[in-house]
Amino acid sequence: MTHPLDHFEHRMAAHCESGTVSALLRHAGLELSEPMVFGGAGALFFGYFNSAMLPFPTVVLRSLPGRIRANIEKRTGVHFRRHRFLSTANAMRQLDALLERGIPVAVQVDFFYMRYIPKYARAHFNAHYVVVVGRRDGRYLISDSYAPQVAELEAEVLATARFAKGPFAPRGNMFYIDGPVPATIDHRAMIRKGISQAAFYMLKVPFAFAGVRGIRTFAEQVTKWPALTRDEEHLSHEVMMVHVVLEERGTGGGGGRFLYASFLKEAADRLGHDGLREVSARMMLNGDRWRDISLFVARIGRNRDLGAERLRELSDLIRERATAEDTLFRELRTIAATL
Repeated sequence: MTHPLDHFEHRMAAHCESGTVSALLRHAGLELSEPMVFGGAGALFFGYFNSAMLPFPTVVLRSLPGRIRANIEKRTGVHFRRHRFLSTANAMRQLDALLERGIPVAVQVDFFYMRYIPKYARAHFNAHYVVVVGRRDGRYLISDSYAPQVAELEAEVLATARFAKGPFAPRGNMFYIDGPVPATIDHRAMIRKGISQAAFYMLKVPFAFAGVRGIRTFAEQVTKWPALTRDEEHLSHEVMMVHVVLEERGTGGGGGRFLYASFLKEAADRLGHDGLREVSARMMLNGDRWRDISLFVARIGRNRDLGAERLRELSDLIRERATAEDTLFRELRTIAATL
């Protein structure tokens, strides 16, 4: 069959949704880097969620799945047509029909079924995005932000991944660019709105679980984790999961702070704004300190060094990030108001 593999440019990316959206835009003729997609969509976030509905407190470092696409649609004028399905067969037929027309399609999947990823790195996560760029010999051709090259996946495996159960169940969710793509966009407006949105969520959401407040709540609550776990093995697992969330689960390293710093630098270069350039450098250092936390939890979790003193030390490291990010996002909010 005809497929867009020959003229679809595959690139690895730091975050699956921003990488996927950037790839679709680039294929359609609008060059918008992954950092610009991530930052322009206001995707940076922090949330510490602890409720009876969750098996254990959860740290979240990104906006809700789908919001990057939705916000970039609003800020560029590019129309993404989106579909969900009740029927697996219908979802796969619709995908095939678009591929026959040479249209690359983003699909939401459970990351666990992406068999081209090493087994040790796979986990059940329903909000992973990949671009399907063609089909050959009964296997789909997949451009995945986390794979070094276009990969292949069996049709039945892709179907299973698109209809996995659980939180953020995909229900066959897919989207693709439908309609003309503008030759130029208002980068200044997108940068201003993206920064303002991130600053709002980090500073102004009036709940203890979100933004800078959420980081402080995390710092306070982590010392109480032993009471929430069954035994030392369980506590070790949950502490080491902080490393996974900060470095490996689609956040771009340092909890997404490196990716966001790249956005700020690109914004500074595009607008000729020294203030953004200076904050970008400090955001990169902030990412380094988040990475220190991820290395710290990996070490104490692996060594089962989980006494009260170590958890207080971890709490202090997290609290320092709250103070730093409170300052950074206040400055960004002020800058955005002048753009």
